[in-house]
Amino acid sequence: MTQTALQQKIQQGFNEEIDEESLLDCMRCGFCLPACPTYIQTGQDEAHSPRGRIALIKAVRDGFVSWDDDIENSLNVCLGCRACEPACPAGVQYGHILENARAVIHESKNKGMMEKTVRNIAFGYLFEDKRNMSKATGLIRFYQKSGIQKLSRKIGFLHLFPEPMRQMEKILPAIPKQKEHKTRGTLFPAIGERKSTVAFFTGCLMDTMFTKTNQYTIALLQKAGCEVWIPEQQGCCGALHAHSGEKDRAASLAKRNIEAFEAMDIDYIVNNAGGCGAFLHDYPFVLERDSEWHDRALRFQEKVIDISSILTKLDISNVNMKSKQSVIVTYQDSCHLRNVSKVVNEPRDILKSIQNVEYVELDGAEYCCGSAGIYNLLESKMSMKILDEKMEKVKETNAAIIVTSNPGCLLQMKLGIERAGVSDRMQAVHLVDFLSDYVEVN
Repeated sequence: MTQTALQQKIQQGFNEEIDEESLLDCMRCGFCLPACPTYIQTGQDEAHSPRGRIALIKAVRDGFVSWDDDIENSLNVCLGCRACEPACPAGVQYGHILENARAVIHESKNKGMMEKTVRNIAFGYLFEDKRNMSKATGLIRFYQKSGIQKLSRKIGFLHLFPEPMRQMEKILPAIPKQKEHKTRGTLFPAIGERKSTVAFFTGCLMDTMFTKTNQYTIALLQKAGCEVWIPEQQGCCGALHAHSGEKDRAASLAKRNIEAFEAMDIDYIVNNAGGCGAFLHDYPFVLERDSEWHDRALRFQEKVIDISSILTKLDISNVNMKSKQSVIVTYQDSCHLRNVSKVVNEPRDILKSIQNVEYVELDGAEYCCGSAGIYNLLESKMSMKILDEKMEKVKETNAAIIVTSNPGCLLQMKLGIERAGVSDRMQAVHLVDFLSDYVEVN
């Protein structure tokens, strides 16, 4: 495909998929600039700001600017953290604009055999079927338990791989046996008085790589008075697909999950991963052009709730919670939990209510940690700049534990601890794991 043909195809796609009014909502006031990590990290380069990217998309859409690698790089370098949205006085839905733009680019560009293969394996095989994800994480478990991991580290085999992959290998959690979630069951009764009936969205990575966290989530919900159901037909939320331009596959997964949950007589659909929860909340946008599914997505959206929010609703802070030892704790926001789901105070209030816990607010906790799905692998240089700056702020808190609410953020903060050389005095844990491993509930 020639550059001219690509320009025409992307311009046409932007006209068809991106509503002009959504672009004109941007008043170019600049309130988004201080909220944008890439704008700050690039020395205030407007091409790497939300309003700059919107201007570029509109210019390509209107035919005033030709599509080129610089524009594509600007959109690729965006974290998609959506911190610009709560900062915007006009309510610009930047995240939706970005996802539509990436979907157009994905559909317009010719792809080499390698990219097609990688996308099909990742988005069409692994994340489409949890059984395949289990098999993949089972291979990681074999690598960890068979002695291959120790041998690889000893002989320096890992130095053959790029630095980001070597670093991520260090902080991978111990993978549990697959049978731990295969034999879990689908109904868990409330302990004591039943206050609510909920369904639990287990996720794909959370259920295969962080199985313990999911088990703890179910137990916490039971203790809080919830009858917990786990629909067997649920699947991946589709967030990684949408963020990577695979909007059709994301829509297919959204429909699958809506069908899995909508027939259940429940009060809430609970999740424990900020990125997943935000995308579940965004299903009406994903299905906006399908009137039947859009209405069903709206009903689904009304029930989606984060674990910290439902624990707060059920007054867990009124329960006598006490840390097993005195500890200083800080909290790093999940961008999408904060900026899309609007969950800000709930995790903090829970941590502050625990005896023996000294909560210290992290300066810049609202800024992205640089994980952003698989961004830390695709845009490693920018991701590590953001992470290293984040860790300087973390060290100022003197915290022994960094609490997070999303698996990607958790792994990124673990990586930050390693890079900062403070693993001897600091660790990162999921909020649910902290409440289960470190706190006594009476």
